[in-house]
Amino acid sequence: FSEKDENENKIEYQRFIQVIRKSKTLKCNNYVGVIHYNETTINLLPKIFFDKNKNYETESGELSNQVSQMHNHILWWLSYCRKIKFPNYQTNLGSTKSNFFEALIYLFSKYTRELLNSLIYQKYQEVNDELPFVKGRIDFNNYISKNLCTGRWHKLNCIYDSFIVDNEFNRIIKYVVNLLLKASSSLENKKNLSQILFLLDSVSDKRATAEQCSRIKFNPIFSEFEIVRDYCQLFLNHCISFEYKNDLKLFAFLLRMEYVFEDFIFGFLKKELNKIKVAPQITKRYLVDNPKKFQLKPDLLIEINGKKLIADTKYKMIYKDTKDSKYGISQNDLYQVLSYSIRFNVENVILFYPSVLTQKKDNSTELTVYDELANKVIKIKVFQVPIINKELLNNNQIVDSKIQLQKLFEPVQIDLKNKLKDILY
Repeated sequence: FSEKDENENKIEYQRFIQVIRKSKTLKCNNYVGVIHYNETTINLLPKIFFDKNKNYETESGELSNQVSQMHNHILWWLSYCRKIKFPNYQTNLGSTKSNFFEALIYLFSKYTRELLNSLIYQKYQEVNDELPFVKGRIDFNNYISKNLCTGRWHKLNCIYDSFIVDNEFNRIIKYVVNLLLKASSSLENKKNLSQILFLLDSVSDKRATAEQCSRIKFNPIFSEFEIVRDYCQLFLNHCISFEYKNDLKLFAFLLRMEYVFEDFIFGFLKKELNKIKVAPQITKRYLVDNPKKFQLKPDLLIEINGKKLIADTKYKMIYKDTKDSKYGISQNDLYQVLSYSIRFNVENVILFYPSVLTQKKDNSTELTVYDELANKVIKIKVFQVPIINKELLNNNQIVDSKIQLQKLFEPVQIDLKNKLKDILY
């Protein structure tokens, strides 16, 4: 960060966090994850869990059990995400991890190690090689220019397909494993990652990107590797690694909570409510038609029994101030959904906001706006989505590591499903 300035009220805006000089605090810009800066680890937690009356560290300076349960909440939200490409794979939670990034590494390394122990991914790949015999077809151009003209007529340049281990996908796995091995501080994770590297020892080291992952397709024989690919894409999309002359070492795994919350709502509606049709971010409408300007992108278009609804997700804390007649709802949010209602010709609009730990109940409000020009009433429902298992966070007992993630959040899942039915139908 910048050197100390005389202006103590100064706020420095970084990409992921804000440095507030006066209070000597850091404020994350709606990101969750972990940042390793030299020997310091910063855990960024969702703001909806904040309670000023609670201490999130034990006497020994370690993170409390409550923080571990917050990480489990994030994993549960991610289990419904599809655009973020969280793998559709559930397992037990394993031993308690210091942050949810370590938990993700544990899930990835455990699954990948067990899979590679039974099956190594191999793929037919075109190879151009010099051989003492004919294999495949002869590459006559190379043979004449490089071998025949130089007296090496006995060596044949051949092009053939080989079923090899050193392929693009295995190189991606190896790159991701090396990246995680440097960032992880868990001995169990390091052990699993090292075993994966041992199994892929013959694979060459090459840099990989998330775009490469998105291009890889598998035939049914290797369908189990789709989970590994999705994990690799998740890490490559959201990891930042930076080193400078061994003086500055920075590693971060960060997810933007706006995207997590939006993707969670979409995934939950699609998976848990069978009688509705839901489509994400319809982009075929503009605020101005001629010429087409100001594209509109509502988060969700929902259809129930022929009736259409527009839904927008907002990762903001509302209903904090009981004296606020507007409930903390932003005027800009209302303007936005009203424009969706008019341009998509939909009379019912829903604003989804997340629940907050410190609130005793999750609230809902219905607002009505009369459109005099179109002579119709627009109904705007404001709904606080119950996505927090408050009993789990208030319980100081350590959760059994063998319990399934979905089982742990079953009460919240049932409650959310019922409340969504009430507000949508």
